[in-house]
Amino acid sequence: MANITGDRQKSIKRQKKPSKIKRFFRWLERRFATPEFIGGMYGFLSLFFFMAATNTLSGWLYVISGVSFALLIVGAVMPKRLLAEIVVVRSQVDPVSVGDDLWVDLIIQNTGKTEKRLLEVRDILPENFSYIPKQDEIITSQRQHPDEDKKLPQKTIEVIAPYQQYRWAYEAKTHKRGVFDFRSTEIATSSPLGLFRSRRACPSGQKIIVYPTVLPLDRCPLVDQLGKDTSPRQYSDEHNYNNATEGLTKTLRPYRWGDPTRLIHWRTSAKFGELRVRELEVTIGGQEVAIALDTSAGWQPEAFEEAVVAAASLYFYAQKSKLSVRLWTTDTGIVQSDRTVLETLAAAKIANDSIVPNILKELPDLPVVWLSHRSDSIAYLPFGSRWILWQAATKVNIPNQRSLGLTIETISDNEDGSYKSLRSQLQEYLSL
Repeated sequence: MANITGDRQKSIKRQKKPSKIKRFFRWLERRFATPEFIGGMYGFLSLFFFMAATNTLSGWLYVISGVSFALLIVGAVMPKRLLAEIVVVRSQVDPVSVGDDLWVDLIIQNTGKTEKRLLEVRDILPENFSYIPKQDEIITSQRQHPDEDKKLPQKTIEVIAPYQQYRWAYEAKTHKRGVFDFRSTEIATSSPLGLFRSRRACPSGQKIIVYPTVLPLDRCPLVDQLGKDTSPRQYSDEHNYNNATEGLTKTLRPYRWGDPTRLIHWRTSAKFGELRVRELEVTIGGQEVAIALDTSAGWQPEAFEEAVVAAASLYFYAQKSKLSVRLWTTDTGIVQSDRTVLETLAAAKIANDSIVPNILKELPDLPVVWLSHRSDSIAYLPFGSRWILWQAATKVNIPNQRSLGLTIETISDNEDGSYKSLRSQLQEYLSL
C-alpha cells in the first residue's frame, strides 16, 4: 500500500502544471533569451553601479555601468543569432517492430562563419517512445532541467567548427505500433558570454513506422482448413512437383543428378549432345484467401490491438502455408506485398462510425478470415470463410451458419507484448 501511495503521489507531481512564472520564462527562452544565474547577478550589479553613478555623478561609475549594460545586451542578443545558423538533419529511419530498439541518427550542421560552442541538443520523442539514458546523462539532465522530463535524449556539444557538422546517434525503444512523426529538435546555448540562455526548435521531421507484432504460429487450423469446401490446391509441395508430368515448360536446363528421367527433353538433348531437363511452370498455393480486418466503431482499444497482431500473424502463416494471401481493410481495400501489409496494419485505426453490412459488401469475392467484434457480421461472409470474434464470453451470440471460427475473450493480458494467450488460441483446433 505504501508503494502504491508513493506512486500516486509521484504521478500527481508529474501531472502538476508549472507555475505561471516558470511558463513565462520558458516562453521567453524560446522567443528571445532568459538570464542565467550569473547574468541576473551581473544585471543587478550593473543597475547598482548606474544608481550609484546618478547619486554621486561620478564619471567612472557611468563608464562601468555603461560597459556592463553593453555586455548584457550582447549576451542577450548573441545566443539567438548563433542558434539561427544551426541546421538539424535527421537520417531516414527504417521501419521496426513493436518492442525493438530504434536507432536515431541526427546531423547538427553549423552553416555560419563562426564556431558554435557549448550547445545543448535535446530531441523531442513522439508518443509511445522511450529513452533510457546513461547515468551521467541522468545527472546532467537533473542539474539543467530539474522540473522537466528526465527521459528525453540529450547531448552536449562542446564546439562545432564553421561549415562543419556533428553526428549524434542514440537508441529509443518502441512500445506501440503505428505511424509516428519526429517533428523537431531543440537546441539551447548561453554562449558566447554565458549571461543569457536561448532555445530554438529546429525542424527535423521524419516519419517512423512501427510494425505490429507477428506471432510465430506452429499451426493454425483456422487457416489450414481453408479451401476444403472449395477448389483443391494444386502442386503445393515438392512431392507433387516431382510427380508432375504435365504443365507449361518454363525453361530447359542441364540434367542434374536426381532429376526425374520423365522430365528429360530428348529432342533438345540430342541437338546439344547433353541431357536437358524441362522445368515446369507449376501453380503453387492455388487457394486464394484474404485476411479481412474490421475497423468499424465499437472496438475496445486492447482488443483491436490484438486483432491487428492476429491479422499480421495469420497473413504470414498463410504465406508460409503456400496460400495466395492478401490483406483487406476498409480504408485501403486489397493489399498484398509484405511491406505494404505491415504498413497498412501499422496505420490501422478504429473508425468513428460505420455500418457493418455496407462494409461487408465491399469484401473481395473469395474466402476471407474475418477479424471482428460483431457477431452479427458473420452471416454476411463469403462462402468458405472463417472468422475470429473478440467478445466477452457472456456476450457471444453466434448465428446458425456453417462457417468455422474462434471466439477470443476480451481482454487478454498483454502488457509484456508476448501475446501468449492470443497465440495459444489461434493454434487451437476448431469445432463446428
